[in-house]
Amino acid sequence: MATLQNPFQVHDSRFHSILGPSPTLQLLAENKSYPFAHEAGVFIASSNHLFITSSRIIDSQGEQSVRITRAHLNESPVKCEEIPTSIPLANGGVNYGDDGPSGLYLMSTTPPYTTRLLKADFYSRPFSSVNDVVVHSDGSIWFTDPTYGFEQGYRPTPSLPSQVYKWDPVNGSTRAMADGFGKPNGICFSPDEKTVYVTDTHWLHGDGSTDDQKMLTGLMPFSYAFDVSTYHGESFLTNRRLFAMADKGIPDGIKCDLDGNVYSGCGDGINVWSPGGVLLGRILIDGGVANFCFGRGGEIFALNEHRLWRVQLGGDVKGALLGI
Repeated sequence: MATLQNPFQVHDSRFHSILGPSPTLQLLAENKSYPFAHEAGVFIASSNHLFITSSRIIDSQGEQSVRITRAHLNESPVKCEEIPTSIPLANGGVNYGDDGPSGLYLMSTTPPYTTRLLKADFYSRPFSSVNDVVVHSDGSIWFTDPTYGFEQGYRPTPSLPSQVYKWDPVNGSTRAMADGFGKPNGICFSPDEKTVYVTDTHWLHGDGSTDDQKMLTGLMPFSYAFDVSTYHGESFLTNRRLFAMADKGIPDGIKCDLDGNVYSGCGDGINVWSPGGVLLGRILIDGGVANFCFGRGGEIFALNEHRLWRVQLGGDVKGALLGI
């Protein structure tokens, strides 16, 4: 297995406590034929498996597809098994009970990997291309819906703005929670669920090109924070504020640890900010990281397109989602 030298860049002394005494970056798997490690990143602790989605694959006839891989982390070398799925162009995913939804599909984590569509529209208006998803402790599912699917030619002209939504699987209600984005992408809650973080990747077009003119209108690669407030017994996102700006590439997937530090996949790897928005440090991975997830005991599984990496931070670091 390959390792990189000195991939940890410290910007603030607080990053040392996150890194621990001997942080490592280790290559677990590589697939040169297609970018198998792009999005999702759903770690199943009970079986020590990891589910990931590929980037878009376009065949010789112009047909587009996305493949889902199950990485068997117990095996050495790590075995990556492509699994059958009926989910069309899957992207983000999150642990949800014993299963993991990709977009707003529910997929079983065991063969035959059955899937079920949970939600496809906002009161008859179809979502554009559901991107990333997170689950609140009350069971509600929050997700982003940018227009990349239309730009990439596999979704119709959008009938909804690029927004953040909340779906309640108990009563079936769907609410638009935040607007004003170019392309809302990653989403996560702080450990106490009082804050929601959302990345905006409007700088990046669906064809992979970038638009530096976005700098002139303030639509660069930003992460925003919102307070989760309650009015009349319902949650609202208030006090929108700039949380951080990525200076390399775009901030895509975003996660918190149990101390409230915020991690985001960026053009140079994974950037880590304090809860107050100070850049603490970076985990440098050549080619950048679209998404990632925490494992157990300070593990992070970083998705680097053709490569899957394991980052080992200090053992006290725990992802807020699983808390392990």
